[in-house]
Amino acid sequence: MTTLILTLVGSDRPGLVATVAHIVDEHGGNWENSSLAELAGTFAGVVQVSVPVERVEELRASLHGLDGLLTIAVHPGSGSESAEAAQELSIQVLGNDRAGIVREISSVLNEHALSIESMTTETRDAAMAGGRLFEASVVARVPADADPEALRAALERIAHDLQVDITVG
Repeated sequence: MTTLILTLVGSDRPGLVATVAHIVDEHGGNWENSSLAELAGTFAGVVQVSVPVERVEELRASLHGLDGLLTIAVHPGSGSESAEAAQELSIQVLGNDRAGIVREISSVLNEHALSIESMTTETRDAAMAGGRLFEASVVARVPADADPEALRAALERIAHDLQVDITVG
């Protein structure tokens, strides 16, 4: 078996996931991990599948047949899980929406060699105050040699600069 990463994008409609899952199954594949979402009427996803090596090209051809319904790119999985001891860090962000929040937070994480495992963001109307709120939830992988105090200080600095609340757990 080999690991493939599928990226999927198309106009949202019922049955998209079932269609892709059926094709993966038809080619002896296994749907292992995925992150799927609908944003502004568009369906998007990233899916990790395993499939027999000898069936990869058949699977690619079948997925290519979905053009018009979904745009699908097939990437080889790296297959390299880090053996280095790393822990996960959860970061929650909440504040008034403004440009640059994701750029600033991701830059600090990059400066401290953290890898983003998952990130969800959302903007919504502020209930009482008016305006828009920005909320983010980030899970990052922290390398064993990271300096947690320097990371916290950098996050506190940008929280102040951006005027957002950042909770690290």
